Amino acid sequence: MLNLTPRYTGTRIDELPAALQPLAAQSFTLARLYAGRGITEPNELETGLSDLLPAEMLHGVTEAVRLLNVAIDEGQRILIVGDFDCDGATSTALMMRALSVMGATVDFLVPDRFKYGYGLTPEIVELGIETYKPQMIVTVDNGISSHEGVARAQADGITVIITDHHLTTKPVPPAEAVVNPNQLKCDFSSKALVGVGVAFYVLGRLAKLRREAGKSTVQVSQYLDLVALGTIADVGILDKNNRILVHHGLAAIRQGRCCMGILALLEQAGRDPKQLHAQDFGFVLGPRINAAGRMDNMRIGIECLLTEDWPTAQRLAQELEQLNRTRRQVEGEMRNQADSIVEALNADNESNSSSDCNGDDDNDIIIHKESEKKPADANNDSRSIVLYQDNWHQGVIGIVAGRLKESHYRPSIVFAPANVEHTGAEDMIKGSARSIAGVHIRDAIEQVAEQHPDLISHFGGHAMAAGLTIKRSNFDGFVNAFDEVMDELDDSVFAEQKYTDGALQAEDFSLWFADNLADASIWGHGFAPPIFDGVFEVLSFKVLKDKHLKLSLRYPDVQYPIEAIYFNFDSSEWDYRAEKVHLLFELDINEWNGKKSLQLMVKDLAVII
Repeated sequence: MLNLTPRYTGTRIDELPAALQPLAAQSFTLARLYAGRGITEPNELETGLSDLLPAEMLHGVTEAVRLLNVAIDEGQRILIVGDFDCDGATSTALMMRALSVMGATVDFLVPDRFKYGYGLTPEIVELGIETYKPQMIVTVDNGISSHEGVARAQADGITVIITDHHLTTKPVPPAEAVVNPNQLKCDFSSKALVGVGVAFYVLGRLAKLRREAGKSTVQVSQYLDLVALGTIADVGILDKNNRILVHHGLAAIRQGRCCMGILALLEQAGRDPKQLHAQDFGFVLGPRINAAGRMDNMRIGIECLLTEDWPTAQRLAQELEQLNRTRRQVEGEMRNQADSIVEALNADNESNSSSDCNGDDDNDIIIHKESEKKPADANNDSRSIVLYQDNWHQGVIGIVAGRLKESHYRPSIVFAPANVEHTGAEDMIKGSARSIAGVHIRDAIEQVAEQHPDLISHFGGHAMAAGLTIKRSNFDGFVNAFDEVMDELDDSVFAEQKYTDGALQAEDFSLWFADNLADASIWGHGFAPPIFDGVFEVLSFKVLKDKHLKLSLRYPDVQYPIEAIYFNFDSSEWDYRAEKVHLLFELDINEWNGKKSLQLMVKDLAVII
């Protein structure tokens, strides 16, 4: 049997929170799902815009809005400086759309990650001054650590407003206004806003101020399609506030009330907007927008989100589709190389552990491998994976780190040559980190920086994802220091827990329930998609393309066979004598030749003979 951790252990309606018991009378499974996610009151499931937290709670928002209001009235040239990911792209597009309708003179600039790196650097400020001659700079999804960039802008008399959501434990730059729910002294009760969420709040408050004064304004809620896309694509935690934002953005797209760029991207992906789900922001739309920043320049993605011309939207969406295909090819090659390095290191570790006569714990051994053709550095300490290779692509390292984290359940950092032209330093390498529950990756990197100030040039990020830049010559030192931080953590952190929402009732195995379950809430990071387990009788099986396991199953009191698929299954784990299986699965609807059928998406299984 599988070793699973239940999210909720109650088995009777009267064990549920009182507020959920009326719902349980209609669907005990759905009520149990909510209870397992900490929902105890009906208002926690409300989706009205009136239930959003008030903007006034955001520290700095009043001053930011005052400055923007004056800038619009006086015709000041405003420059939006964004980031090169989907959150940054949607934040920039949101600012451009809303401020333009309010009458602002506004343009945008996004740093090319391959030339300037991340954030409001002095070089980006100088480029902005040279190209746009701004009187005000507004950052979106960046800037909270940009002390030097703010100083450079202010030296030319430019007003700076920072809107960001990244974590910081340091004093913020002395900009004229800083809006970030994660800055010190901010009492905004949701810390989960991503960059586009912060921009939405600033613009909403500005629109209200101008409306009350009888000035040109806009209904900012009409742009919630962008907010929803950026929130899910940036893996924002789906607390109540973010679920409301995504709910309305998703509804707008399903009704066709969204920017042409999103519709054109869905057309490229062969997806019907009316059938869109929240997860599609992360798996369908987000990667195509992100491909611009990873493989070329994010300006293509932003222009796609800004255009009001359908043929232009289609052309830009096609360009993004091609960039995404290139990204997938590069990513695949890098993943294969990374897997080979880790596999080789595992083999070396096994060999070393059997021949080590000092009795040292093998977890403390750091191994670095050098390729005969191109250097490949790695550590394969059992508590982390840190890799670097000279020919790896900087734009894809975050995805590869994420895949390694998922397949090995270890914090993973992947480095590539920085190629930051303005630094003039060939020795710099850029890393992207992805983490597991219990390891706050940004704080872990900060701990290294505090203990070894000479090792890390720049860093920033969140609990689950971060970025950093170091010198190539400091790689070994960083690996050792990072391992020391990991060694301080309890062993239990590195033992993956697989959660379940329990068994389904017989009546839940239906198209109706699967369809309603998908729309019952906004599922995602921090509000985990439903996943169930159960023991099934095996009616038949077959292995497709040597890597996908197809099952036909029977479940107690269900009068028809239930189909299941386990993608990328290790066929060596299957026992052909299996009579029953214990499955961990998600409910899915399979569409083929215009027909719909229920399908279980298997995430793990144990054979019962």
